[in-house]
Amino acid sequence: MKSFDRVQAHTAERVNQRIHEQTEQRIIEAAIDSKARLSERIRRLDREWDIERWLEMNASGLAFTGVALGLIASRKFFAIPFLVLPFLFLHATQGWCPPIPLMRRLGIRTQMEIDEEKFALKALRGDFAHLDDDIEPATSRGHHAWDAVTN
Repeated sequence: MKSFDRVQAHTAERVNQRIHEQTEQRIIEAAIDSKARLSERIRRLDREWDIERWLEMNASGLAFTGVALGLIASRKFFAIPFLVLPFLFLHATQGWCPPIPLMRRLGIRTQMEIDEEKFALKALRGDFAHLDDDIEPATSRGHHAWDAVTN
């Protein structure tokens, strides 16, 4: 892996490696797909939620729930946003917070990881003129596309 973002830098190397290997395997397998199938996979990647979005959604949902329950049920529920919001701040400043390791183990990727797969698929589809499309066999094309975006 060539570059890391803040989340990857705070993720266990074995987890980063597993995510990387799974993505590479998908690219290698996609090397035999038609342009239409590659385009569909790219569209799915465009809709994939990255770890930032998952974290923001979960934190805001928990904080909102804590405030609502604090107002209607018991003031003790105000403790929830007081716990969750500092985690969100920690993530914004450090790139890490307690939910991140679990989310990464579940395979939730960073935007950079999603983009790497997307650009490798675009290379396989022939979107980039500098990629030699005559490389055979198809699995070699997959390796070549993956290397083009990660090295």
